[in-house]
Amino acid sequence: MKSVLGLRFVLAALAGMLSVSTVSAQTGLPMVELSAGMYRIEAEVAHTPQSRQIGLMNRRMLPAQRGMVFVFPQAARHCMWMKNTYIPLSVAFIGQDGRILNIADMTPHSEQSHCAIDAARYALEMNRGWFADKGLGAGTPIRGLERLPAAQ
Repeated sequence: MKSVLGLRFVLAALAGMLSVSTVSAQTGLPMVELSAGMYRIEAEVAHTPQSRQIGLMNRRMLPAQRGMVFVFPQAARHCMWMKNTYIPLSVAFIGQDGRILNIADMTPHSEQSHCAIDAARYALEMNRGWFADKGLGAGTPIRGLERLPAAQ
């Protein structure tokens, strides 16, 4: 009985790993591991004009630790909106120094713009409330940004 439970645990762990690979294979986007405080983030990377334009549009769900990081060609007061996006999201605008500038909660299918309060080099979208639930806000450093590909 013990070996059957052990095998089930191993199979469940493998299934979890496969689902991460499958999603990234389905989107064709690179993945990077980021962290904020003690929290790990699996982020799909939107670093091309097309991937930044599409973002998380037409997705129906986003796992709890998963997000999308947008890499912009230059730091500016970038804005985000939710056209054709079904998932309620929070976006953290991040400066060149890797610290969160501000966070905005966004409503699905809204064309309302949510903008950085200062020059942002990155934006990180997570499920709505993710940052607040973890006590993360302006000034929080996001680690792992140095591993991101250059914006195109």
